[in-house]
Amino acid sequence: MEYRQLGKTDLVVSRICFGCWQLSPKFWGEVAIEPWHEALKAALDCGVNFVDTADAYGDGYAESSLGEYLAAQKLRERFIIATKFYWNFEGKQRHPDTRYEYILRECEASLARLKTDYIDLYQIHAFDPLTVPEEVGAAFGRLKKEGKVRWFGVSNLNVEQMRMYGRHFEVSSLQPPYSLLSRTIESSELPYCRAERIGVIPYSPLYRGLLTGKYARDHVFTDSRSSARYFTGTPFQAIMDGLDELRPIAADLGLDLAQLAIRWIATHPAITAPIVGIKTPDHITGIAKAVEAPLPVDLWHRVAGIVAAARQAADEAADRAARKPAGV
Repeated sequence: MEYRQLGKTDLVVSRICFGCWQLSPKFWGEVAIEPWHEALKAALDCGVNFVDTADAYGDGYAESSLGEYLAAQKLRERFIIATKFYWNFEGKQRHPDTRYEYILRECEASLARLKTDYIDLYQIHAFDPLTVPEEVGAAFGRLKKEGKVRWFGVSNLNVEQMRMYGRHFEVSSLQPPYSLLSRTIESSELPYCRAERIGVIPYSPLYRGLLTGKYARDHVFTDSRSSARYFTGTPFQAIMDGLDELRPIAADLGLDLAQLAIRWIATHPAITAPIVGIKTPDHITGIAKAVEAPLPVDLWHRVAGIVAAARQAADEAADRAARKPAGV
């Protein structure tokens, strides 16, 4: 396993980050916990030392599941733990909350669920339009002074928002969406992070599983993806066409489609470690192979072009369907 320094921090993380978003039953349904525990152990065996979660994943369930297992197995010191705050889920309906008092309170709650006395990387999950950057900076300063958090990062923020927060605390990392099907950060966020030495740990590198190539053309999604743009009808078929074109390329490299998609992301010089949602041991042992080597430059662009063409066809199909009169 290759390792890389996370931004300007002293955290040296594996090129694959073990993601925990899958422990969100609202989005993904129930996940068998024992295979997930086995996957965490398999991740260590593969050299993965970086795990990302959030308080909002399952309203605390993901943090608790991770904390209980690491404590029981005495593995806390083997992992660099990143978690996030933003969603206040104490009432009947969750809402953004980045107030000073809430950050301090929710950090304590995350520490308790994770069964640890410090968090390696504490991240703002998204941008709060009512945020007061001075309050966030003050809360972060206190947490660092008390030794409860080592470093701070942000998620889902653009360049201007990062600059705004950066006036009040050091932004060590960005966690954005990035994949062959979602490349908007290439024009601004990635160049900015590279120039400022901000680590980048992208989520959804397999575009919610679509880029794994494991779904047949007649597959029907029954979870939160069932109404998503590229997961049904003609758009889904257009993406499948693109994946079929990628299969021989992956095979020539000795990879499957998921490994190719992760290798494509990891090749970008601004990327520190893609976050991959893992459910079973075979998931992590397979994905670990993806970061063994970068893609050649010409092949990186060829792969990107194939998926870009498939996405354009999918978008055109979706737009046609949206314009079609009801009942026709």
